[in-house]
Amino acid sequence: MKLGIVGLPNVGKSTMFNSITKAGAECANYPFCTIEPNVGVVPVPDERLDKLTQMYNPQKTTHAVIEFVDIAGLVKGASKGEGLGNKFLSHIRETDAICEVVRCFDDSNIVHVDGSVDPIRDIETINLELIFADIETVNKRLDKARKNLKADKKYQAEIDLLEKIKENLENGISARALDYNEEEQELVKDMFLLTTKPILYIANISEEQLENTENDELVLKVKEYASKEKAEVIPLCVKIEEELSRIR
Repeated sequence: MKLGIVGLPNVGKSTMFNSITKAGAECANYPFCTIEPNVGVVPVPDERLDKLTQMYNPQKTTHAVIEFVDIAGLVKGASKGEGLGNKFLSHIRETDAICEVVRCFDDSNIVHVDGSVDPIRDIETINLELIFADIETVNKRLDKARKNLKADKKYQAEIDLLEKIKENLENGISARALDYNEEEQELVKDMFLLTTKPILYIANISEEQLENTENDELVLKVKEYASKEKAEVIPLCVKIEEELSRIR
């Protein structure tokens, strides 16, 4: 499984990547510190596999692994090539799922690319760029399906689905938030849309916020937004996680 760690510049993506992989990716207080993606492969512990190894003593035991990709920070206009937008979108296309790091803490020493901390604005900045990219993909698929319809009526189902997805995308709704029947699910898989990829939000908080994450205003806002996309949220002090990873 390949999981892409994404977010705006300076939200803690590379710090998060380092805490998971211990890869030592560069972290700095300026946009686009990460240009080419950092990649780390982490084995997935499984007690069941360890037990089987003890029972049968095979010559080799291979654990499942997750490949984490620390992708460059995205900015407004990425779908039009702003910042490192084209690279950002191409790297996301290669992943199976998205882990979006969202800044939910104040720190005057860490520059925010938009000048203030607003996790919902940050999420919408990234999601809108993914939506814009998907609209372009959907329009191309629609043009092709409409041409093919003249020769084969089976393309009508694809056209109907594409039009439904396009309508929702144009209203700012990610494709993953929609409900699909069994036939539509198969068609959607073949479209390779960015907003159908499963997403997990990491609410990056300060050490002080750890004391009461259940009632933290910014974390609650992220959870409310994520629920509309059927996504999960994990509040995490990424800085502490990286420090702990160094001593484990």
